Amino acid sequence: MERVDTPDAAMPVVGMVGGGQLARMTAQAAVALGQTLRVLAASPQDPAARVTPDVVLGDPDDAAALRELATGCSAVTFDHEGVPQEVLVPLAEAGVPLRPPPAALVHAQDKLVMRRRLAGMGLPVPAFAEVTAPGDVTAFGAEHGWPVVLKATRGGYDGRGVWFLRADDPGHVAALLDAGTPLLVESAVPMTRELAASVARSPYGQAAAWPVVETLQVDGQCARVTAPAPGLGLADTARVQELALRIADELGVVGLMTVELFETAPGQVVVNELAMRPHNSGHWTIEGSVTSQFEQHLRAVLDYPLGSTAPVAPVAVMANVLGAAQEPSMGMDERLHHCFARFPEAKVHLYAKDGRPARKIGHVTVLGTDEDDVRTRAELAAGWLATATWADGWSAHTGDGGTGAAGAHPEGTR
Repeated sequence: MERVDTPDAAMPVVGMVGGGQLARMTAQAAVALGQTLRVLAASPQDPAARVTPDVVLGDPDDAAALRELATGCSAVTFDHEGVPQEVLVPLAEAGVPLRPPPAALVHAQDKLVMRRRLAGMGLPVPAFAEVTAPGDVTAFGAEHGWPVVLKATRGGYDGRGVWFLRADDPGHVAALLDAGTPLLVESAVPMTRELAASVARSPYGQAAAWPVVETLQVDGQCARVTAPAPGLGLADTARVQELALRIADELGVVGLMTVELFETAPGQVVVNELAMRPHNSGHWTIEGSVTSQFEQHLRAVLDYPLGSTAPVAPVAVMANVLGAAQEPSMGMDERLHHCFARFPEAKVHLYAKDGRPARKIGHVTVLGTDEDDVRTRAELAAGWLATATWADGWSAHTGDGGTGAAGAHPEGTR
């Protein structure tokens, strides 16, 4: 694909490694700011490559492609963590403005590095140990109790690279090690729910935090986000935000960072993961916050003053649209038609991705005042877009049960 130069050379160009939905939504925020987002995409059909004219084709571990991406950019950032340190470090040493810098990003790339650093900071993390032999898992389980959680230290996401092991079933540890998979083992944390705290930090050191949110994970993948986290008091919210801000500051993060947490008792948390990029748990901010995570990420990496993170409604719920086990016979355009007829207040974001089973192909956000009502609307809309069936049995063709609109248009009008 031929790259098109930014129309206004006085406005900054930001490079983003990765062409997925996070880069796609960042590009949309860049347009509003008069900027250009240049993406490093694997294919012209990647979600972000379809919406920005400034595309470099290449792999994230290709140093030459990364240098081409960086040429003329005010900052280079990421929509995933899959760029090896051995590629990033020489670029940073050559003066490429990588944000976050490699020394910070490694804590989102390597779970063992992250665990050791956070433990050294005195922050709450599960008991953990490096695994270099199957006996390490057996010894850890004997000391800390079973079951245990085995994790690939690099590369896992959305439940991939995570295994729950019991004392009588540690058998595939040897196979993973033989395949060259670096591993760690952790205690299984008894939790009441999962939370996420997103913050932004600029090179100047200004930082901002959004409300802490509750995330619902299904099969290791985020299915729903509720903002703010229901029942989390002001003092507990402030403590979690301060924890996230401290991590961002001490690691030298620039841009967005999300801390995924386990709540083990009311107001008591354990750190699970870090992400240093826009994050699925922050999609609600597009409509639900004064400043979206995507605009804020651009502000932060360019060292602009950060925007307000205040919510614009008492409740926001984001539900992911996942590819169905069987592709619906009704096309997405028709599904959108019926979704908007029933829920005109729903905000739909589709990522231009094929609907493979369980793949994130979009999300729906609904704002309101009543948590149960908002959650129901968001989940029904997302489920309909995924499967072309209403979970509550409502008929799209009759309009029965529709809320906020007259129901779907009559048959034959589309």
